[in-house]
Amino acid sequence: MPNLNELAALVLPTGSSLVADETETRLSLSLDDQLLIQLRLTRDPELAVQLEARFNRPDSRALWAACYWLFARDPACRRLTWQLDEYPTEALLSGLLILTQVRGQFYCERSLFWQLPQPWLSQPLTNSYPQHRVISGGKRHPLRAIKPRGEVYRRFDVQLGAWISLRTLDIDLDLARFNRWQNSPRVASFWQEEGSLEQHREYLSKLEADPHTVTLIGCFDDQPFAYFEAYWAKEDRIAPFYEAGDYDRGIHMLVGEENHRGPHKVASWLSALVHYLFLDDPRTQRVVAEPRADNAKMIGYMQDQRFHCEKEFDFPHKRAALMVLGRERFFERCSLA
Repeated sequence: MPNLNELAALVLPTGSSLVADETETRLSLSLDDQLLIQLRLTRDPELAVQLEARFNRPDSRALWAACYWLFARDPACRRLTWQLDEYPTEALLSGLLILTQVRGQFYCERSLFWQLPQPWLSQPLTNSYPQHRVISGGKRHPLRAIKPRGEVYRRFDVQLGAWISLRTLDIDLDLARFNRWQNSPRVASFWQEEGSLEQHREYLSKLEADPHTVTLIGCFDDQPFAYFEAYWAKEDRIAPFYEAGDYDRGIHMLVGEENHRGPHKVASWLSALVHYLFLDDPRTQRVVAEPRADNAKMIGYMQDQRFHCEKEFDFPHKRAALMVLGRERFFERCSLA
């Protein structure tokens, strides 16, 4: 795992590289070998930032880059206090900065920063999709946007030292991989979906045609390692067991590659998956899951990522634990870096 004290560069999903020259009291950032911003830092009692120079870049882009660097550099940092001579209109409108009662002083809150969708989302947000209620399967719910295709999320995990990305499943490309994962005894003991290639093609084709579920492949450094199902809870079998909100999302999770197991990997991909779902539609207030109640290891991993077990309940095929993570709790205690 990388030592954050030695962090000198960050790569962005766009391919750009953010490089820092940092001391205890100064920070100079360059983007693609061009100076971006220079700052004076005061670290006591909390981190205060004063702009010294900006180099021919839009204010909001330079300010965002500095906030990203400082939050990634210190995952425990909850707030940055900015001192600016000019009124940062665009940064205020986007939510990057918020006003204080002190003239020229602004805050950047970690909990707000990680709710900004760019550059992590690869496709437009679904929250621009208008609300229109329909009834399907006997359930009344909002009409869902057309499902995305291709990569939907990408972020360099500084603590892991690797890219974590999510893309939609492509049946032709991923069928053999999915079949191998589902026929693994470890996976089969929980998913109970062993079968042939044709059985799994039928399984995935049904989900592809289902507007309430998106099938995703998780990748570390562009190498597939996991399969996820993200569903709208209101239309799902889980809905009768709790008061499902219109935009609650649920998840099913499968790590197929043995070399990507372990708590540090779970912390990376589970936080990324939840982050994607909260960014995808800001109307989403909760992410839920229903692992088997006896899957103590997975429940423990989820609790480490701030999920709580609301109750146990009975599906026809299993005793399940209702795991819930609220939007406010996720972002207030956000440890992304």
